[in-house]
Formats: sequence, structure tokens, C-alpha cells
Amino acid sequence: MLDFEAGVAKNRATGDFAFTSVCSAHPDVIAACLRLAKERDVPVIIEATSNQVNQFGGYTGMNPADFIAFALGIAKDTGVDPERIIFGGDHLGPQAWRSEPPQVAMEKAREMIAAYVAAGFTKIHLDCSEGCAGEPAQVGDDLCAARAADLAQVAEGASTAPHTLSYIVGTEVPPPGGARHDDETVLPTDPADAARTISITKQAFAAAGLAHVWPRVRALVVQPGLEFAPAHVHKFDETQPDFLTPVLADEAQMSFEAHSTDYQVPSVFRDLARRHFSVMKVGPALTFAYRQAIYALAAVQAWREDGPGVPAVMAALMADDPGYWAGHYHGDEPMQKLMCHFGYADRIRYYWAKPEAQKAVAELEAKIDTDPPADPALMQYFSHDVIERAAVLQDRGLATAKSFVHAQIELALAPYLDVIS
Repeated sequence: MLDFEAGVAKNRATGDFAFTSVCSAHPDVIAACLRLAKERDVPVIIEATSNQVNQFGGYTGMNPADFIAFALGIAKDTGVDPERIIFGGDHLGPQAWRSEPPQVAMEKAREMIAAYVAAGFTKIHLDCSEGCAGEPAQVGDDLCAARAADLAQVAEGASTAPHTLSYIVGTEVPPPGGARHDDETVLPTDPADAARTISITKQAFAAAGLAHVWPRVRALVVQPGLEFAPAHVHKFDETQPDFLTPVLADEAQMSFEAHSTDYQVPSVFRDLARRHFSVMKVGPALTFAYRQAIYALAAVQAWREDGPGVPAVMAALMADDPGYWAGHYHGDEPMQKLMCHFGYADRIRYYWAKPEAQKAVAELEAKIDTDPPADPALMQYFSHDVIERAAVLQDRGLATAKSFVHAQIELALAPYLDVIS
């Protein structure tokens, strides 16, 4: 199976290969993605972010070792060889503790990096772009690069096989969790800025005694000119000239990484691969697909029985604990209500792990499995492609409800895997 180094080299040589990086801790998302990757016989990157997973548990309650055990457990259940999976750490830097003094935040970031590497993560995104207490919101390039080198040094020391580590650098990243405001402009990274980031970071590595490590810096995060907002997708312009590729001319081992590629049309992913984006990250679009399927099943079930159903349970959870969405969705109350359930930012994903949500989903799935709905009712809420794929998954032993959920997720993921299948 192609490892990360070989995949980047293939992208640089041919422009017809790119890794899909799945940024989600939802078990159904991971299971559906691993199953499809196995069927296509392709590798897949599974990533965790610093807010999601860290030495203190993050919002998932998992430390890095827990997350890998969790994902490998899903792989075992779905019959997927662990060798197919590359584990990545995203936004690894001090930002999870940015409200604390720089020295404190950086020490916690060092502990986190060491924990990620010791657990078996090999794709490490060194993101030190955000300032800590008393610093600007975004620190300067020199300080950002120095901190990245600092963390790389920790990673090298924490690994029993440092030659297996690959580093991702670059500060043109959306905040952890993704999504901009609807009225924000999305501009591609200026090539001069990208070149400067490479130069300054390379110098910082050398100054830290890590010149020998630089050949394992295999991707630079840049903004290709795409993004999504709560109610709008900023579509990538495939007609725009490729001004960024020349930046890589002197760095044969390096490629680009694109964040927040969710909801783009399928042709975009092949175009990005041609522009030497070897990694395309997706997350919210996959949990969005999960929510679509669950709500569709709930809508079918609502025709058969009265009761609050999953959407009502989720509405109550989001009303009782608005912290995950309140700063992201704006407008009047009806607009906020719509966005909480249906927004592209998919902030509802933070609520699926709550006990009330899990109970409601489990009850819904049990009812669907016990008494599968008639095809005409399913056709009202699911596309033909999803219904057809769900039938295939059922033939392979997946329960009715899960078959529709996973088929919907696969539909969102498939265009990414098409780039390398």
C-alpha cells in the first residue's frame, strides 16, 4: 500500500494522485470511509485535530492513543487492513490553549506532539499560526516558523522511528472546525507568501539543527481559492491560472495540502491534484451526509408514528448547549434554526456523541431495522444512487438503517477517491 512519501512523490511526478484526508471522529463516518477505501483498494488518511484529541482528552474525551485504538477497532470491525490507514494530526500547535501565556501553551503543545507521535500518528501538521495570551491573533512568520521547528524537534525525539514521520507546514489554514462567514472573501494564497513561508520555515529548521529533517516536510498548506460558509459554498475556479506550482520548483519532496474542500464539485478534486495538491481534507461534508441520512430515516419514520423524533432531540440539545454553534451562525432566529440543523458548517456534528442523541438514533435505527420502510417511502427522501448502494451494503450484511447512512456518506466521499482509484 502506498505510504505518504510515495503518494506525494506520485503526485509531483504525475499530477493524477491525491490522498483523501478524512477529518472526523464519528464512528459511522470512519466506518463508511474505510469500507469504501478497501473496496477501491486505496489508502486513506484519518486525521484528528488538537481540539478534538489531545493529552487532556479534547472534546471527544480521547487522547491520541485512544483515538488510534478507536479507529483501529472500527477497521477491524469492517475488515480493513490497518496498513491502509495513515494517521494524521491536524492543527498541532498551541491554539487549543491560546488563552494561556505563550510559554504555558507551547509546553502543552510539546506534550501533545509527543503524545501524538508516541501513539502512532505519522503525518504531523505543525500549525503555530495563532497567537497566545498577550500576542496578536496571528503571529508573524518568523515566530510561527520557530515554534514549528520547536515542535518538530519534540516529534523527532518522541518517535522510535523518526524516518516514518512526515511534516506539514503552512499558516494559510482555516480555524479548527472549518467554515467562514458567508460574506467573507476567499482569495488564493499569493505565491510570494507561499515561497516566503517555505524559506523562513526551512531556515528555522536549520537553526534548530533539523536541516536533515527538512526532506520530510512533505506538504505546504495553502489556500487554493475554495471554502464553505454556513449557507454558501465558495466554489473553486478551475479556469484560474496555476501560479502556485512554481513555488515548489526547488522542493522536490514537497506538495500542497488543501483544507476545507468540502462540498466542491467532483471535477475540482482532479484539478487540484493536477496543481500538485497531494492532500485534500474533508470532514463536515461527511457528517453533513450522516445527518442527511438520519434525518431522512426520521422523516420516513414520522409517517408511521407520532413522537418527537431525532430532529426534535437534536434541536433541544442545541438549544440547551449553544456553545458549539452560537458564534458561527448569524441572522434572525428562523435562519439560525435552519443553520443549526442544515448549515454547511455542520456544527450539529458536535452533538451526536451526547447520550440523548445516541439514544434517539439507536431507537430510530432499531425501528427501521425491525420494520424496513417500503421503497416508495424511501424514494421520497433518498436519491436513487443511495438506495441502490444501500441494497448492495445490505447484501453484504449491513443492517437496513446503517446501509442507508453509510451509502449517503459514501456518496459524499466517492469523488475524492475517484482521483486515485
